[in-house]
Formats: sequence, C-alpha cells, structure tokens
Amino acid sequence: MNETGVSRRLTTILAADVVGYSRLMAADEEGTLAALKAQRRELVEPKLETYGGRIVKLMGDGVLMEFTSVVEAVTYAVEIQREVARRITYRVGLNIGDIIVDGDDIYGDGVNIAARLEGLAEPGGICVAQNVYNQVRSKLDLTFEDLGERELKNIPEPLRVYAVKLDGSAAAAPEARPQDKAMPKLPDKPSIAVLPFDNMSGDPEQDYFADGIVEDIITELSRQPNLFVIARNSSFAYKGQSPDIRQVARELGVRYVLEGSVRKAGNRIRLNAQLIEAETGHHVWAERYDRTLEDVFEVQDELTSTIQNTLLQKVLDSGINSALRRAPKDMNAYDHMLRAYGLLLRFNRANNEESIREAQAALDLDPGYARAHMVLAWAHLYSVWSAWTDDIEQAIERGYEAAKKAVAADRNDFFGHAALGFAELCMHRNDHALSALDRAGALNPNSADVHAVRGTVLNFLGRPEEGLREVELAIRHNPHHPDWYLLGAGRAYYMLGRYEDAIPTLERLATAMPELTTGRLLLAAVYAAADRQAEAEAEVSSVLKDNSTVTLAYTRATVPFQKQEDLDSYCDLLRQAGLPE
Repeated sequence: MNETGVSRRLTTILAADVVGYSRLMAADEEGTLAALKAQRRELVEPKLETYGGRIVKLMGDGVLMEFTSVVEAVTYAVEIQREVARRITYRVGLNIGDIIVDGDDIYGDGVNIAARLEGLAEPGGICVAQNVYNQVRSKLDLTFEDLGERELKNIPEPLRVYAVKLDGSAAAAPEARPQDKAMPKLPDKPSIAVLPFDNMSGDPEQDYFADGIVEDIITELSRQPNLFVIARNSSFAYKGQSPDIRQVARELGVRYVLEGSVRKAGNRIRLNAQLIEAETGHHVWAERYDRTLEDVFEVQDELTSTIQNTLLQKVLDSGINSALRRAPKDMNAYDHMLRAYGLLLRFNRANNEESIREAQAALDLDPGYARAHMVLAWAHLYSVWSAWTDDIEQAIERGYEAAKKAVAADRNDFFGHAALGFAELCMHRNDHALSALDRAGALNPNSADVHAVRGTVLNFLGRPEEGLREVELAIRHNPHHPDWYLLGAGRAYYMLGRYEDAIPTLERLATAMPELTTGRLLLAAVYAAADRQAEAEAEVSSVLKDNSTVTLAYTRATVPFQKQEDLDSYCDLLRQAGLPE
C-alpha cells in the first residue's frame, strides 16, 4: 500500500445487473424496488457470505462483488441464477484481474472486463473470461459454451469468452444485445435473413410444415449468387421469439429481413410475408397468398422471385425457381420428406433411423423425388460417421447410391451434390469428391452447409488451412451454426497443431453432440497429442460405454485421410488413449 492508501491485488470480480430494469421500473416502480431489496436480503447477501464474497458497491440495478476464490465465485453465480425469481433476473460476468484497491472500492481493467462480460451474458446467464474458465472447468461439474474472441469496449485486446450453460435457469424475454458484442459487417451485396414463419394453424404438430416452407425459401434465395443469404440454423435461432428486427439484422449482418406466417387447414394454406429493410423498419413489400396445398410450390416460387426482383432491382425469369426444383408427384411424399429432414437434423441414432424410414416412405410414393434421395443419402452417411452401423460398406454404398439418384433426379440439388462428394470421399475417390463439392458450391454459393462440408473434405485431403477457411466462411453465413461445424474447425486445428484451439472447440462439440462418435474420438486424440493423457483415456472410456461398435479397425475403415501418415498418426494417438484394436 502506498501513502495514499491505494494498493493492488489479484482477485475474482463479479459484475451483475438486472435484466430490463428500466422496463420494470416504468411498469411498477415501488413494486420493483421492494422485490429487488427482498431478493438481495433473502438470497443474494446470505449466499454471498457462505461463499466468501463481499459486495463492493451497489449501483441502482447493478452490483459489483469480489471473491478470494474463483471456484466459490462461479459456484455462487450458478446458484443465484438457478434460484433467482423470474420477476428479477440477472446477467452476470466474472473475471480474474489485477485491481486497484482504494478503501473499500476497487478499480482497473479487471473490473471493467467483468462489467463487459456481464453485458454479453444472456438474461439469466453467466459469461466468464478465459482465465476463469481455465481455473474452474476441471473443478466444477458445469458445461461451458465457447463464444470465441470478443472485442470489448475500451479493452485493447480481444478476449475469449465462455458462457455457463444453465439448464432450467431463469430467463427473461429477449432484449436487444449490447453493443459490446462484435457484429458482422454488412456484405457488399444485398443481404437477407428469413426468420421462421409463425405457425397459425393452432396445432404445434404443424410446425414442421411452416419450417419446411421457410427452408425452401432460404434454399431458393441462396442459389442466387448476387444475394448474401443467412443459413437456416441462424435464422431459426429466433424461433418462438418476437425479436427486434433491427437487432436481428445487426446480429446476423444483413440489411433485409423476411418474416411471415403460415396457416394450414385441410387442403388449404394461407401464407403472409413481409420484407423489411431493417435499418429503417420500412416494409419494402408485403403479400398474402390463399391457395390449395398443391399450390405451395407455386407460392414459394412467386415469393422468392419477388424478393430477388426487389433486392436485385432487375427482372429475373419468373420460372427460374420452377426449373431449379421439381415438386413431388404426391403431396404426402413432401410431408414425409419434411419429417425425414427434421429428424435428420437432430443428429442422434434413433432419429437418424426414423429419418431413413420417413425418407423411404416419401420415395415409395414418388421414386424420383430428389430431395428425399438427398435426405436418405445423408442419413446413411451419418450412420457411418457416428458408428451407428455395423455394416460400413453397405451404409456407404447406400449413401452413395441415394446421392447419385438425388443429382440424377435434379441436377441442381446442391446438397445432393454435397452428399455425393462426401460419399466419394468415404470411398477414397478424392478427385471425384472435390469435383462434386465444387459443383455444389457453384449451384449455391450461399450454402453454409456446403462450405462446412467442403472444409471437412479439404481437411482429410491434407489441406487444413483451406479447410479452416471454408468452415470460417460457413460460420459467417450461419452465425448460429449447427454444432457439427465445430468438427471441421476442430479437425483443422488438430492438423495444424493448434491444440489450444482444438480442445475447447471439440469439448463444446462433445457436449452438444455426444452421439457424434467421430467428434469425441478426435477430442481424445487431441488430448493425447497435447500430453493430457488422463483426459484422453477418460474420453475414450466414455465413448466405449456409449458405443461399443467403435474400435481402431472401425476408425481405419471410416476416417478417410488421403495420406497414410495422417491416418497412422491419428490411430496411434487413439491407441495411446486406450481405443482397442
């Protein structure tokens, strides 16, 4: 301590604020203050004493705390968020930092970072700095989501941030995200996100139908190379919400947003759609369609053509979409295909098997239905990729044949070409694999999934720098991307020797997709490569408990490295981790 009474120390800082405080005060000022004081008296302060923390200061709707133990600080935050009442909900940020102590108050970048992390947290959520994550991840039974490096206001260097995943935590209505979060830059061409359409049928079981229509619209728009189109997964992150359109556009990095609703009753549908310029909130265009169910594809074609015409400011051939996609002969086949596709995206063994049955039911009604063949191809290939089959050769062959039928039935089925490319890779026909992926990319330059698959293929061909670039491009098109994208990124990091990046990426994948065996085995191999032998053995042991099919022989038969030395090195690491022959 110096003569002014100011000193320094390393400590754990917790910053928290009340979600929607201004809104709550406007609605009921006295009631909100009474509830906040009661919550602090009955929950916040008693638990604080239990975990060795102290309140540094109260700031209206916020609070700054200090803890001597980072483990106690995280445990305290988790318990508070799990027990807090729904009326008063918090965001919490945690950081370990060197602080300036002046009397009872504390200052410095360590405090500022905690406050910025609190701003990044979801309502009812907790965000922590990497230094906190490193200290507690092996000591607490918690799951963390890697949010990547973030630019924080007035903090000179980017900071890697993790979110604590809290099952059943309190959640408030979504609000505009803070401006501290790095937002994507607008592309240099017209950009659009298509939000999930509301299902107005009064039957939640009809959600798949509304979702299927939006999926088709996104697909048709994304074929247009002069548009930048956000992928389905990121658009559907807003499903069930009533988000601020301007905030959605900022988060996804687009200028336009399409929203709408679908009502299906018997053989008739009513579809409403509005195209919005996000910055101004101006409705560029709106339309309502009342048609029979058999006209659904005609409606989609009209809708996508109108959007293209509007955004590109030129007249496109009104028949372009009809030439690109053939409607099934039987609308029941369309229904089965939508169910099959929805099941496929759940990425677990039981749903994958059901997806195969639903896709086959669609093909029984319409043997030439390209999209059903495409779904069937991917389902068979997933069964190999996740060790869900004992007959590897048969599953690959079935996936290959289904993919060939998909592209034969519709030469413009871009994801059919992607499936064909992946099947060719599994059969070690590498030139054919890249050719098929190049064709898929040419047909749909906006497809994030195609970029992600191409990145995976490039990794196996021994070109991880290019593979990583493709995955990063996929994530830009699909900021709320499906978790399987992490596999491509993780494998690229592994092959580049970037284990410090590979491990958190693959840990996140293993948590999100525990049945994706290849991802968990890759994590075990990376642990072994990073001299974390105990964790490598534990991961392999856990995999074998869940899936006894996987062995080194299975791995050699299904992991399609082009270079023998890459496969040998990978298998040596898995052998070291305890995977049996």
